[in-house]
Amino acid sequence: MEIEVESVRLADTKNWIILIFVFLFVLDCFVWSEIVFNGKNKNPEIYFLNVGQGDSELIVLPNNVKVLIDGGPANNKILENISDVFSHFDRRIDLIVMSHPQLDHFGGLIDVLKRYSVGVFIWSGIENNTASFKELQKVIEENKISQIVLREGDKIKYQGDYLEIIYPPKNLSGVKNLNDAALVLKFTSKSATALFTADIGKKIEDYLVKRYDLKSDVLKVGHHGSKYSSAKEFLAEVSPKISIIEVGKNSYGHPTKEVLARLADIGSKIFRTDKDGIVKLTFDNGQIKIFSQR
Repeated sequence: MEIEVESVRLADTKNWIILIFVFLFVLDCFVWSEIVFNGKNKNPEIYFLNVGQGDSELIVLPNNVKVLIDGGPANNKILENISDVFSHFDRRIDLIVMSHPQLDHFGGLIDVLKRYSVGVFIWSGIENNTASFKELQKVIEENKISQIVLREGDKIKYQGDYLEIIYPPKNLSGVKNLNDAALVLKFTSKSATALFTADIGKKIEDYLVKRYDLKSDVLKVGHHGSKYSSAKEFLAEVSPKISIIEVGKNSYGHPTKEVLARLADIGSKIFRTDKDGIVKLTFDNGQIKIFSQR
């Protein structure tokens, strides 16, 4: 690459330096994105996407099989994130899983469903009587996307890896709090495990502690770091080496100092999408490698 520098006045030198720095920074980000994000995978990868105050995770299995869990709010950030992760010509998502029908989890899925070819849409069957949720259902029907309702005990398997739904139970109905009806998933591969807790609170955490071996290498921290989630007893059972908090600018105080302290007490390494950007984890031979944008 040839760089031509013309003679400039001393007063203009700072502007040239800034321009060159910006150019190199953009080039570096592009190269990093292409190398770290768009390489072909032989082992599972998990991306915790930076969608603001909401949740969205992407699991990429061997042979580029993609599972998108939630899509964050309707702010176009999910499309920006996916374009960072996918190759430019990749327009396929094999499975979309909606944890629960709250806007900060499904709002972005509407745009995803319009832009990408989606194999199957998975959800709990619990609805939300809002205009946005009705629009989501309309887009799914218009695109003739198959829907499957999964509950506790169901599994999604691919080769040696699988996602197990450990909540909600099949007989759950008459839900008043959508957070307490969210799909909770445990991902198991040959090399590591990850627990995705959506927005559940202490009541559901207690339910899970009594019924499951929750120990996981990675924890998607519940409800953006709310103090009403991630109870001490629950974290002790999960004992995550790595904890990811998906959070953006908000008026709730997320993540709360209480949750950050509880995670620190168990020695978990904490990442936050509001500070670290997209967080990527790769699993290989019992090792977890961590990459972040910032």
